[in-house]
Amino acid sequence: MSGGEQKPERYYVGVDVGTGSVRAALVDQSGVLLAFADQPIKKWEPQFNYHEQSSEDIWAACCVVTKNLREICWDKAGHFFDLPDFLSWKATGVTARSLCSLVCKWTYSAERGWDDSFWKMIGLEDIVADNYRKIGNQVLPPGASLGNGLTPEAARDLGLLPGIAVAASLIDAHAGGLGVIGADVKGHGLVCEGQPVTSRLAVICGTSSCHMGISKDPIFVPGVWGPYFSAMVPGFWLNEGGQSVTGKLIDHMVEGHAAFPELQVKATARCQSVYAYLNSHLDLIKKAQPVGFLTVDLHVWPDFHGNRSPLADLTLKGMVTGLKLSQDLDDLAILYLATVQAIALGTRFIIEAMEAAGHSISTLFLCGGLSKNPLFVQMHADITGMPVVLSQEVESVLVGAAILGACASGDFASVQEAMAKMSKVGKVVFPRLQDKRYYDKKYQVFLKLVEHQKEYLAIMNDN
Repeated sequence: MSGGEQKPERYYVGVDVGTGSVRAALVDQSGVLLAFADQPIKKWEPQFNYHEQSSEDIWAACCVVTKNLREICWDKAGHFFDLPDFLSWKATGVTARSLCSLVCKWTYSAERGWDDSFWKMIGLEDIVADNYRKIGNQVLPPGASLGNGLTPEAARDLGLLPGIAVAASLIDAHAGGLGVIGADVKGHGLVCEGQPVTSRLAVICGTSSCHMGISKDPIFVPGVWGPYFSAMVPGFWLNEGGQSVTGKLIDHMVEGHAAFPELQVKATARCQSVYAYLNSHLDLIKKAQPVGFLTVDLHVWPDFHGNRSPLADLTLKGMVTGLKLSQDLDDLAILYLATVQAIALGTRFIIEAMEAAGHSISTLFLCGGLSKNPLFVQMHADITGMPVVLSQEVESVLVGAAILGACASGDFASVQEAMAKMSKVGKVVFPRLQDKRYYDKKYQVFLKLVEHQKEYLAIMNDN
């Protein structure tokens, strides 16, 4: 992790099974032997000139030498960090880990800690023997103050003063959720004003999207990650749904269309982004009908990179039905609209799975790059039938990270108090309920698309 641009090192293991031993070597891409290990093989001679060996013993010897090699690139490692915890360590010199990283990514339980049996099962029992020193035996909740704050060295590098408080971190999407979900909504006519914070769903939407819902008690949702205790908001369980590609899918569909060069020229002439231009073009071609009705015969299933939630099926593919020979700008704009709608329909699919398992959601809180697109926001409101709250500050992930710092400094008594004071409502977008019947039909088609895809797969796999 030293400075400067470095390509990741790649290594190879060569195994030689000889008559008397198994030998293994770790070799780099230049062919240099970096480490060596060997293990004798047992031999039996039941009678003169008869020799026997055990295939099980040979395999066991292969395992021993390979593990020995690993322990040589392994024993030199002092600590294994998730990136947020590595940055905290660089800032403070403290090796404590954030509960968020360990619970969401490292199989740690907020209630029971590490599970010895898991590490032993995968052959890393030395982690247990070392009392988890390499992967974290001090775990702190997000927002907790780390050590004595910035070290003199880190302060010098950052241009700040030594001793400034540094907080235990959050994963980026979780910081975005923290930055929006606790906002004071009084005076905005939202039903969630009189409801607990568990009625809110934070949607962090950029290259991909995360759907963060919290609950007082653990809720297990098929195809949705979690529940994780105190992984985002202290004292609450977190469920995390997601869509593997969202912003990336929109780019893929738009940039791959034959009319994209024309779009670029016209958007540049107006000093607009291509998406601002497409949104205005859709308003021109919709005529008297609502803009969403332009896709009455064009439907998209958005899992071009597999489904993360709620189907958890990486084999699924994207689908488009209703294509024509047309390749003009109108055609591109409508395909763009259908893709945005498909992403919003995917969010509705995730919400329904969460509600079927026990969540009760009434309001969406959006942040991330796609929340800057008014068409994307309105489609999420219309298709889910829920109001969408946008933050006063667009960079909600940064606000969430600053909330942690505010807690670490001691200026707030709790993360919840800091959330209520520092998260501000910027705009509320309400659903156009008069269009509900149309989007209910679109949703029926959406579900049929994946049903048909699975049927096609079954036909092709039938022997």
